[in-house]
Amino acid sequence: MTPERWQEVKNVLGAALERRPEERRAYLDKACTEPDLRREVESLIAAHERVENTLPGPPAVGSNEVLKSGTKLGPYEILAPLGTGAMGVVYRARDERLEREIAIKVLPPGLLTDESARRHFRKEALALAKLNHPNIATIHDVGEQGGTDYLVMECVAGQSLADRLKSGSLPEKEVASLGAQIAAALEEAHEHGIVHRDLKPANIMATPKGQAKVLDFGLAKLLGPMSEATTNSFAETQGVAGTLPYMAPEQLRGEPVDARTDIHALGAVLFELVTSRRLFQEDSVPQLTDAILHQQPVAPRALNARVSPQLERIILKCIEKEPENRYQSAREIGVDLRRLSVPSAVTVPAAAGPASRWRAALPIAGALLVVLGLGVGVYFYDRRAPKLTDKDSIVLADFANTTGDPVFDGTLRQGLAAQLEQTPFLQLVSDDQVGQTLRLMEKPPDARLTPAVAREVCQRANATAAIEGSIAALGRQYVIGLNAVNCANGETLAAEQVTANGKEKVLAALTTAASELRSKLGESRASLERFDTPLDQVTTPSLEALQAWSLGSQSFLEGDIPSATSFFQRAVDIDSDFAIAYSTLGMAQFRNSEYRRATENSMKGYALRDRASTREKFAISSDYNIVVTGDMDEAVQICEQWAKTFPRDSGAFIALNGASAYAGRWEESLSAAREMLRLDPTAYAYASVAITSVFLGHFDEARATIQQAEASHIDALQYRSDLYVAAFVQSDSAGMAKWSARLPTGIRDELLSYTAAYGGHLSRARDLAQRATASTKQQGARELMGSYQVNGALLEALFGNFSEAQTALRGAGSFLMNRDLEGEAAITWALSGDAVQAQKLADDLRERFPDATYIRFGALPATEGILAVRRGDGQEAIENLRAISSRELIIPYDETMPAMVPVYVSGEVYLAAHRGAEAASEFQMIVDHPGVAGNFPIGALAHLGLGRAYALQGDAAKARAAYQDFLSLWKDADPDIPVLKQAKAEYAKLQ
Repeated sequence: MTPERWQEVKNVLGAALERRPEERRAYLDKACTEPDLRREVESLIAAHERVENTLPGPPAVGSNEVLKSGTKLGPYEILAPLGTGAMGVVYRARDERLEREIAIKVLPPGLLTDESARRHFRKEALALAKLNHPNIATIHDVGEQGGTDYLVMECVAGQSLADRLKSGSLPEKEVASLGAQIAAALEEAHEHGIVHRDLKPANIMATPKGQAKVLDFGLAKLLGPMSEATTNSFAETQGVAGTLPYMAPEQLRGEPVDARTDIHALGAVLFELVTSRRLFQEDSVPQLTDAILHQQPVAPRALNARVSPQLERIILKCIEKEPENRYQSAREIGVDLRRLSVPSAVTVPAAAGPASRWRAALPIAGALLVVLGLGVGVYFYDRRAPKLTDKDSIVLADFANTTGDPVFDGTLRQGLAAQLEQTPFLQLVSDDQVGQTLRLMEKPPDARLTPAVAREVCQRANATAAIEGSIAALGRQYVIGLNAVNCANGETLAAEQVTANGKEKVLAALTTAASELRSKLGESRASLERFDTPLDQVTTPSLEALQAWSLGSQSFLEGDIPSATSFFQRAVDIDSDFAIAYSTLGMAQFRNSEYRRATENSMKGYALRDRASTREKFAISSDYNIVVTGDMDEAVQICEQWAKTFPRDSGAFIALNGASAYAGRWEESLSAAREMLRLDPTAYAYASVAITSVFLGHFDEARATIQQAEASHIDALQYRSDLYVAAFVQSDSAGMAKWSARLPTGIRDELLSYTAAYGGHLSRARDLAQRATASTKQQGARELMGSYQVNGALLEALFGNFSEAQTALRGAGSFLMNRDLEGEAAITWALSGDAVQAQKLADDLRERFPDATYIRFGALPATEGILAVRRGDGQEAIENLRAISSRELIIPYDETMPAMVPVYVSGEVYLAAHRGAEAASEFQMIVDHPGVAGNFPIGALAHLGLGRAYALQGDAAKARAAYQDFLSLWKDADPDIPVLKQAKAEYAKLQ
């Protein structure tokens, strides 16, 4: 909006706001003859009124006095007031039972008799009770006394960020650290379906140790399901809520809020921390409202030249006007803020004067002390100290880096891990398990593993030893030290120290140190000779490439696939011969449904596999067969050899679990999952055992595994869709609600679409599928969107809507790099009657993927079986079906695709060929394996197929029972579905 236009708007707006609300319309009719001007003024008036309605009114006459010192609320004694807000007064108090200070929050005077406010207050207690995170003030208790509701919370020492800002802006490093912690707190809240809605400097405390604590969820909005009473109390507060300068545009417009609303507020907080100025400086409500809605903020660097371009980019992305242009999750912004602590280059110090030379000598003196300390440790190392065995496991601490060069941060630990993981003799506690253990210690999962923290993690993980590393600069040389300690008693088990003559020699020196340490820990000479490839050959000779790969591995572990992909890409850009980086890049892209790029990079990694360790060769070869060739039988053989060579490597059993499932070998898959869980009890391991158990119908084991995971406070974040399907198969409606509520919108809508279709609710299924497709399109996930569209086309074909199926396929775009999806499309074209398109895709699949398991034993024979029976060649059709019957439980590698579709098609082809017994066998296979079929509607349609097969055999009683089973599942189905009309007509003839 130009200054001239704003002046015109302001004049009309000011005059309108001076009038009573009921007089404003008549005034605007006269004053605003231009439609655009009228719309702008009315928008600002509406926002002004919404904000006014949220401001607290004056205290009621006769309201309660502020609680005095010495007042008792239950077992708590009030000491002094701490602060007052619109939704509560907070007091410092003392818990005499536990002899500690706490904070107590009560409704402000004047609202204690307002039942609506009291319900809102109780809502905050329920919201906070769901959250347990080191960056969120902990709730201890909730109570009521004499009509006064109170909330007992952790009393956080330190200053609010609002108070900190009184002294000016904060250093960037501190802002990045605090911002990452705030993002972690928001991530925790958002995962529980809670949006804060009032994030601001006054609601964030910074402790003396630099820990951020987010306070005051009094205006929080719940997005997930809760009890009816709680839902009602939330429904009463769906209007605008928050503090105006930190509101997002959608809040002012009265639109629904979500996690991105909090991200906008976090951006406003970061802006203020680095500039010491609010995002917008306007004083009046109308002007400030207009600024939030329409004006672009000043760039932070224009107010503070010391702000880095990277931090400015983060802030500006947070405060975009439209939610879809911001970060889409708190996890994303947390990753970028943490990344700021790892700069890409080393700052060159200015020339030193006499005083600065004296200061510069301190790091060298410190380095000498480190070197001397390491030397003494090595000299006095007792060679008779107890050695490790192949039953022991190790935790790697972060390296103590006194060089001042950030390129070593995280990089040397990753390099040491790569070196030690070469050998089957040593077993490292996985980073995933380390992260889970840190959460139990009430620390962030990416907390720095200092020696003390590493030893505690070691003890909690039932490991034996922790290896502590250090690097110090001594002139142009670098001194690397490794020290293995018994984490139970702190005794040194082995120590090693080496010197690198220059930065480029550090990785080679680390290889030497690691080899010597392995020998001292008890590894045999034969093992060392076989599994001791130099680190620069196992990974990369480039520290920068190794650093990028390390950051990518951490992001991949955290489930942040886009960031992982970016880091892995940087690693191979730096070192074009980095084999494992190409392979992990391919797997990250595969996980993100970027199949073309995944194939290209997996092939590059496979071509360079001779530059990898024995263990990594197994991983690269396994991934290559899964991603590129689709030969799951070959992948299983590789993984079996991997597991034999490295029997304590959980990664081998992770790969074996997946490859066996894709190959349809479910008992082997479950056995691998159980071993994975025994070796490394991570969220993925628990989820794998539970899901594979469901596939095999072992529901008791699945339930027990999930309960065990939850009892251990392990939340399988990345596997909730599978757990939803597991709950569906077990008719566990509570579990379905629980897991679906925690899923991203697109994935949730696609899953719910299948569930709706399972019951014959086609209109509802279509609506949900369209929402899922729109969500993925908005995110730019074109290949995932294609998967959803092909799945929708298959659904239409199965229900008899053939023209709708063909229309959906034509709109799905290109899916030729996703071989299994291309196979599903071929089946769908055949089912819907377009033999030309079906044969075209079948020929392409046969030529390009001759070894792909799902293509050979599923998609191709199913497609060609349909085409043959449509041509009237029943014998050729049956010949094609034999491949399917030999591998009925294979599943596609694309997790968005339904399983057992070829088996269902096989049953349909047998029906068309008048082979009732064979058809019944295929449909019964689906009915007997509900865990594999999942919530896709072939599980319901299989009962109809059974009815038809029994009728074909002349068994009317069994046929009627099967029809009844189907019609019971579809009792509330949309009445105009062709397959339902046919089923009812067929059933009537059986009466």
